[in-house]
Amino acid sequence: MTKTESFAVERSFPRQRLDTFLRERFAGVSRGAIQRLLEGGCILVDGRIVKPTHVPKAGETISVRWPDAQPAAAQPESTALDILFEDGDLLVINKPPGMVVHPAPGHSGGTLVNALLGHCAGQLSGIGGVARPGIVHRLDKDTSGCVVVAKNDQTHLALSAQFARRETQKFYEAIVCGAPARSRGEIVASIARHPTQRQRMAVATTGGRSARTEYRILQRLPHAALLELRLHTGRTHQIRVHLEHLGCPVVGDNVYGLRSNKRLRELTGFIAPRQLLHAARLTLFHPRARRQLTFTAPRPEDFAVALKRLALQSG
Repeated sequence: MTKTESFAVERSFPRQRLDTFLRERFAGVSRGAIQRLLEGGCILVDGRIVKPTHVPKAGETISVRWPDAQPAAAQPESTALDILFEDGDLLVINKPPGMVVHPAPGHSGGTLVNALLGHCAGQLSGIGGVARPGIVHRLDKDTSGCVVVAKNDQTHLALSAQFARRETQKFYEAIVCGAPARSRGEIVASIARHPTQRQRMAVATTGGRSARTEYRILQRLPHAALLELRLHTGRTHQIRVHLEHLGCPVVGDNVYGLRSNKRLRELTGFIAPRQLLHAARLTLFHPRARRQLTFTAPRPEDFAVALKRLALQSG
């Protein structure tokens, strides 16, 4: 069923485009999807069609008509899922390392979306579009752990708003090369697209989007450490970029820590199977049950094995 919602812009954003503004408000919807809704006249400002470059102004009323879900392009697959929680509104999965979240060139099958289509049999929100039904947020292919999925549009919108308002609590664990100088601290550094390597993100000296990550050392290892990290913002590759900036990149991350990982291999002989980053805990507010829920994903086997191997190395 088509759903329309309206809201007033509380303050002006003189340097922000409308599509970017809406992307931050609806964290579970891609910028491309928002632009298609704008182009299709599904998003109106004070009752009129505007361009994605429109600058939101205080007092304007924005209405969004979410179209009915279209048949998914991805095909259902019978794939076993590690389900941490499920009810009629949402599903929380412990995503294994190596699984892509949604189909993309080179990954038309074997994704989390394929598995969800098989498991949920038509009970997924269509707001994410045909390529990623029900997906409210995502993890990198090689990052394991908690992923929440919406089964209906109402839940999708409510969860997206929680992520956008930073009301969820997201805790990760990472094994890193070396160790921070302090046992706990925070990294506050804006992130933007790398100026020359467009597939990478980087800490921005000027501009960029604000980003904040808290960390604490859980275990010191010879030449490495186990960290707990709390994400206060949700920028692309945030933890990996921030840890590289701190001088302690994730073990196995050959994009943001190639030199440090090479040095770790020389010192220990350990070769990581992937980037050792795990979304360990997620706290959110269930929109229908109206209570806070916390989900914990056990460490995958390769992560646990890496901890043991690195702990046995001589200092």
